[in-house]
Amino acid sequence: MMTYQEAMAYLDSVEWKGSRPGLARITELCHMLGDPQRELRFIHIAGTNGKGSVSAMLDSILRRAGYRVGLFTSPFIEHFNDRIRFGGEDIPDDELAWATEQVKTCADAMEDGPTAFELITAIALVYFRRVGCDVVVWEVGLGGRLDSTNVVDTTVLSVITGIALDHCAVLGDTTAQIAGEKAGIIKPGVPVLYGECDADAEAVIRRTAAERGSACTHTDFSAISHIRSDLFGTDFRFDGRAVHIPLVGLYQTRNTATVLTAVDLLRQQGFAISDEAVTQGLAATRWKARFDILSREPLVVYDGAHNPHGVAGALENIRALLSPLTTDGKVVLVMGVMADKDHSDMVDALAPVAAAVVTVRPDSDRSLAAADLAEEFRRRGVPVTVCATPADGVAAALPLAKRAGRPLMCLGSLYMYGEIKQAVQKALEG
Repeated sequence: MMTYQEAMAYLDSVEWKGSRPGLARITELCHMLGDPQRELRFIHIAGTNGKGSVSAMLDSILRRAGYRVGLFTSPFIEHFNDRIRFGGEDIPDDELAWATEQVKTCADAMEDGPTAFELITAIALVYFRRVGCDVVVWEVGLGGRLDSTNVVDTTVLSVITGIALDHCAVLGDTTAQIAGEKAGIIKPGVPVLYGECDADAEAVIRRTAAERGSACTHTDFSAISHIRSDLFGTDFRFDGRAVHIPLVGLYQTRNTATVLTAVDLLRQQGFAISDEAVTQGLAATRWKARFDILSREPLVVYDGAHNPHGVAGALENIRALLSPLTTDGKVVLVMGVMADKDHSDMVDALAPVAAAVVTVRPDSDRSLAAADLAEEFRRRGVPVTVCATPADGVAAALPLAKRAGRPLMCLGSLYMYGEIKQAVQKALEG
């Protein structure tokens, strides 16, 4: 039997194949595995931002309603196993090793071998079938139409959280083109729910839904009112109903509105979800790396914002929740980004609230050099320190923030979360 370490080594060994969009390989692999996806039901979730938070809330609500729920998200946040969850728990090491061995046996027999993400998709499906999920909350990796998660066709609800420009080299450089890729998850006759998008993207989603005979619903963000958000959670009203979430951040009201609308659509599909399950499920939701408070004294916040739309949401929260804690509204930033992101726009947005910035290079082959990001801030007149790693960045930024009495905000990439969290804990213990 394969060990967990052997499973990780195997998945690492195929990482070099990178992203190769297309469904032929994952379809062949699943067929060789006995088509585990055919024995499961899915809530398929795509979108530029908000996928993880919406997925986490739906998972928590459905579990409170008594369902056996699988949750598939990407990328992993702290540990590889946290991208595949069942019943609120990460896949155990031995189960991951077992599922990987099943998948490897089939993948090794394929002429065109699968990518790492296709292998992980298949591993999740094999595991979810093995544990007998009633429903799987199923987040896409990239796009939708050609994403390996789109191998499923037993979807009960398709959710597109929102459309903004990101991954343009792969998905297209207009919101309409990106919407076309994400609308690829819409299945014939299966309801679709969508959130924030412009008129061009909305037209594409509605046209695709109409062509496939799928009822189309838009989250009514105008029904959000009476927002009160602080560093302990968020309270608001949606369509007249009082809502509390422990997640911090104004953008989480919009994600929650999408979730509450999704619950109504699931009820129409026959899911038994009580109001109590919704209230308890929302209150119990935990989701790392989204305006995640790593320390309260000194105040250190992590946000996985990694594209201009995400940074706009993070900036909204900085101004509402962190800026009032200082005399001039400015914070200290630790930032690292991927080279393929529109980092110039992100820096433009953040520079006005940055008293000082420490730039770092996330642990990824796609990362932008810390010195290159630093130059972007320098051109805008912001003092910058360059550090080699996220851990070094925290070591440099924490004393800076303490001396100035400013909150420390870390953002730019989900790939930094684990290292930054450990570095903050180490610094505070020391």
